[in-house]
Amino acid sequence: MSGVRAAAVPVESGPDAGAPWHYGDPYAEQRALETGAALVDLSHRPVIAVSGPDRLTWLHSLTSQHLTALPPRTWTQALILSPNGHVEHHLTLVDDGTTVLAHVEPGSQDALLEYLATMVFWSQVTITDVTADWAVVRGADGDRLVPRPDLESVLDSAPGVAGLWAAEALRVAARIPRLGFETDHRTIPAEVGWIDVAVHLDKGCYRGQETVARVHNLGRPPRRMVLLHLDGSDASLPEHGDPLAIASEGADSRSVGFVGTAARHYELGPIALALVKHSVPDDAALLAGGIPAAQD
Repeated sequence: MSGVRAAAVPVESGPDAGAPWHYGDPYAEQRALETGAALVDLSHRPVIAVSGPDRLTWLHSLTSQHLTALPPRTWTQALILSPNGHVEHHLTLVDDGTTVLAHVEPGSQDALLEYLATMVFWSQVTITDVTADWAVVRGADGDRLVPRPDLESVLDSAPGVAGLWAAEALRVAARIPRLGFETDHRTIPAEVGWIDVAVHLDKGCYRGQETVARVHNLGRPPRRMVLLHLDGSDASLPEHGDPLAIASEGADSRSVGFVGTAARHYELGPIALALVKHSVPDDAALLAGGIPAAQD
């Protein structure tokens, strides 16, 4: 490894282990990323390819997104749901005119590829893991895929680089969910704001659609994702999966949700995304892993 990547402090554990965590000044990296003056190296994210003449109609039938008329080089998001409407996979994808390329969460690609392989039937599609060929980078204008041999030169020629600390802090502040972080095995799209972003409400049948439609029509998902402002006097941040409790009832009271991602933002200070029960009042003060937190 050479160039800017050699200066990175890596993520130590979790799905992003080994990816650049920061390059020495995470708050400056946040500002640079937000203003378009930096790229984030997301080359640890798996990339899958779906090629063949039926690729868009086939993916349209399997996912929550309307893909039959997806214009080339237009990024979008899609979900694969369980029969009960729970989120199983999240894809960020683009079609180049001949092939759909999608990047997914680290560690999820094997199960996704296995599922897709069982659904080919008579469709003219070919599914391939192309992580060795393509690398993901992200700037203020969104995601890009670059040939993996060109990754270092792309990062070296960028105005600046930012690590995952910066990217995750900005993601939390923007209330953007991440599969496996703000979701669990029971999460439905409406709970985390994926309606319209990754779910098209006016498309044909797909697995889990009944739950999406029912919750949308009733307008009351069981839980909701919230942004938490954490007590800045605490030196630590809550961990992913830490329970949420209503502050007036004490930290040992019944859990009303869980912490997703916590981060230190250059302007907002310590913040977190969390999933809470719909019955929790919007103005209720919470304890996130024992740390006082206010809902935004």
